[in-house]
Amino acid sequence: MLIFLFIVTIFSTANVYFFLKISAILNSGTAVNVFIGTVILFMALSPVLIPVYSHKGTDRAVTIFSYAGYLWLAFLVPFFSIGVLLDLYNVVIKYSGLFIEGDINSFTLTTTTAFLVSFMLSVAILIYGYFEAKNVRVERLVMRTHKLPAGTGKIRVAQISDLHLGVIVRESLLNRVIKIIDRESPDIIVSTGDLLDGITRHVDHLAARLGEMQAGLGKYAVFGNHEIYGGIKKTAQFIKDAGFTLLRGKGVTVKSSITIAGVDFTGGEARRHRKISPPATEHKILSGLPSDLYTILLKHRSDIEEESIGLFDLQLSGHSHKGQIFPMSLATMFLFSYHTGFHRLKKGSAIYTSRGTGTAGPPIRVLSTPEITIIDIVPE
Repeated sequence: MLIFLFIVTIFSTANVYFFLKISAILNSGTAVNVFIGTVILFMALSPVLIPVYSHKGTDRAVTIFSYAGYLWLAFLVPFFSIGVLLDLYNVVIKYSGLFIEGDINSFTLTTTTAFLVSFMLSVAILIYGYFEAKNVRVERLVMRTHKLPAGTGKIRVAQISDLHLGVIVRESLLNRVIKIIDRESPDIIVSTGDLLDGITRHVDHLAARLGEMQAGLGKYAVFGNHEIYGGIKKTAQFIKDAGFTLLRGKGVTVKSSITIAGVDFTGGEARRHRKISPPATEHKILSGLPSDLYTILLKHRSDIEEESIGLFDLQLSGHSHKGQIFPMSLATMFLFSYHTGFHRLKKGSAIYTSRGTGTAGPPIRVLSTPEITIIDIVPE
């Protein structure tokens, strides 16, 4: 909820900033300002209206509307950041003249120049980010342990997270993901939440495509916040149709060689659903698993419960997207203790936070390349 409020605040401020800048350049009077303000207000509200419209609009109309709204959001992130930096540059030049002899005001940027520089750089970043979002990388992690039973060789786990299948992310990215996973031949496939972007109406058919991914020791998934947005019953059915075992507050032992536990997303968005969520605590779930087997905990958000440390060997998480669009990552790194990558914890536990495989909202990533994580658990 905190990150949602942060994004809304920044996005709202950026819309007002854009309006003030373009109004100052055009200087065309009240009527034009009202028209521009109305258009910007509509664009500002469009990301909020997309989930509502998705329930009723045609597939084509929802896709066009979604791209327009989300790309506007993605455009404003660099535009606002660059614009503010140029404004600060002008302020520095202006007040430096009080201490430096000679006229340096010629180095200041005009309002029009600053706007055009911000606009063109933002468009360039948007184009770059569109292609970066398609460049799914494989990140590799090797975990050595004495907990694998004698005679058990390497166990390979493929982690996808935050794929966000929906109006924006569809067959194109999914086919790329499936191809990579098939090439890696994992023993286990896990989804650490937000497999779906919300409602399943536009992507029900993709469950069968996901079902084609094979793993000898099974496929396991947990709920993220976006599965909650789409309705628990429908999204749970989609995940099961895709061949995943949904772990909602429980753990399983896989062929007497490894244990996997999973918990629901427990952020503010989940509060109204807690009556139908499993009541068992994370600590209780983990305590009931064999302590002599390697234990993986699937948890969408990368927060750590202190009392659970030592009861799991590796927590796999996502949710942060590493900010998805720079410079948002400069803010999200303060919102998440384990923002991205691998971290050792106490008592032999560790956590790996994925940057995510798809995109939430805008189909854009800047300095946050999407990933599929391959974890090799090998005997020590």
